[in-house]
Amino acid sequence: MRQIFLDTETTGLEHKHGHRIIEIAGVEMKNRRLTHHHFHYYLNPDRDIDEGAQAVHGISREFLQDKPRFADIAAEFLDYVRGAELVIHNAPFDIGFLNAELARLDMAPVTTVCASVCDTLRMAKDLHPGKKNNLNALCDRYQVDNSHRTLHGALLDAEILAEVFIAMTRGQESLLMDLGSDKPAQQESQAMTLASHERRTLRVLRASDEEIAEHARTLAGINKESKGKCLWLTTD
Repeated sequence: MRQIFLDTETTGLEHKHGHRIIEIAGVEMKNRRLTHHHFHYYLNPDRDIDEGAQAVHGISREFLQDKPRFADIAAEFLDYVRGAELVIHNAPFDIGFLNAELARLDMAPVTTVCASVCDTLRMAKDLHPGKKNNLNALCDRYQVDNSHRTLHGALLDAEILAEVFIAMTRGQESLLMDLGSDKPAQQESQAMTLASHERRTLRVLRASDEEIAEHARTLAGINKESKGKCLWLTTD
């Protein structure tokens, strides 16, 4: 399976109010292995950046003046995500901005190109209802090092999200899997096949006649003490 862990930074919170993407990053993973094939651009939004947004990501309009515009990288971006599952924390936010950018170019929504979208925020809320499920909280919960995350940044956040996702879903795969390991995938397949074979060949130890008789005597005693109300004892 090919997955792209995606994140964006923007000029503000609402694309419906004309806010734009100013940083976009993708981190590729194949069969739960990071490939180090990244996609990363800073983008000139041709508009001001809200003070609140700049306080979060630290990106200024002056820094973006000589950067490409979304139109310049749109085709490359679509080729990068084509056929992959997008994994995004709070996916509706990023998908909304991406589709708004594509719509400005009379291009189809990103969901028509990618295979599917996985929202890790929704996943985290299902796994940990009532708890904080932002990226920092998940890093603490799953012991993912985010000490170098002093500001939001699309590439850094996408890399951290990949690590968090592996930790969140590790129970679905072999416990031998290790993020970024160079061990061949065949070893994982062999380990999972062995575990499956062991489950299929478990020995079943049936109770002996003496154990069955002792069980019957125990139930009879419970039935007597509860005046015939032993739920495990059937009578004609």
